Amino acid sequence: MSSVKNVINDSYKLMLLKDYLREAIKEAGFSEVDIQKTPTGTRVGLHVTRPGIVIGRKGSGIRDLTAVLEKDFGLKNPQISVIEIVKPELEPSVMCNRMSQHLARGTAFRRAVMWTMQTIMEAGAMGVQITTSGKLRGDRSSFEKHSKGILPRAGHAAEVIVSEDIAHVQTKMGLIGVRIRIARKERFIPEFELKAIKKEAKPIVEEVPLEIEIVEEAQIDPTKPRTESEVIELEEKLIEKVETFEEVEEELK
Repeated sequence: MSSVKNVINDSYKLMLLKDYLREAIKEAGFSEVDIQKTPTGTRVGLHVTRPGIVIGRKGSGIRDLTAVLEKDFGLKNPQISVIEIVKPELEPSVMCNRMSQHLARGTAFRRAVMWTMQTIMEAGAMGVQITTSGKLRGDRSSFEKHSKGILPRAGHAAEVIVSEDIAHVQTKMGLIGVRIRIARKERFIPEFELKAIKKEAKPIVEEVPLEIEIVEEAQIDPTKPRTESEVIELEEKLIEKVETFEEVEEELK
C-alpha cells in the first residue's frame, strides 16, 4: 500500500473513532482525541470536561474503552490518558455538541445561537462566529451567520487564534449543520512586546523549609451538573429568557 493510501486510511479510521467517541462518552463532554503511535503501543489522549465519567468506578470505564479501541478500531496496545478541559465554553467542539442537543430538543435555532454566543463571550473569548445551515424555518434550505467580538478571517493570525468545529443534528424539519469559530485572547501574540527587566534581590534571611499542610479533598457539590445532559436541562430554562432579533424589532415598532 502506498503512502498516500496509508494517510487516507488513517484519516478515515480517525474520523470513525471520533464519531464513536462523540456518542460513547457524550455525557463526559468529549472534545477531541490525540493519537500517537509508539514502539510499545498507541497513546490515546481524550480531552473531556468531566474525566470521572470516562474513568468510571475503579477504572472500569477505561478498561471497557481500551478493549473497544483494540478490538473494533485495531489500535495496538492502546494506553488511554484523560485530559480535563478547564474552560469548556471556549472549545468549539463542546459548544457545537451542546448547541446541537438544544436544537434536537426543539429549541428555536436563533435562541440557541444567541445563548451560545453569549456563553462563549462571557467565558473570555475574543470573538465568535456561529453559522447554521439547513431547513431552519421551512421546506427550503437556508443559512444564517451570526458573529460577535473580534474574529480574524484570514492570514496567520486566523490559523493561530481561531479554532472551529462542525456538528450535524437531525430535527423534525430536517438536517441542520452548526459551525462555530472561536477566537481566544491567550493565543494572540503581539508583533512587538516590551518587557521591563527586574533585578532579583538577594534574600537577607536564610530560607526555612515550610511545613506542608495536608488538606482533605473537597466534597463534590451536588448542586452543580455532573453530566452534559444536566447542563443542557439547566440551560433550557435560561434560553427561554434570551431575546432574539425578531422580539427586539417588535418592541421597537
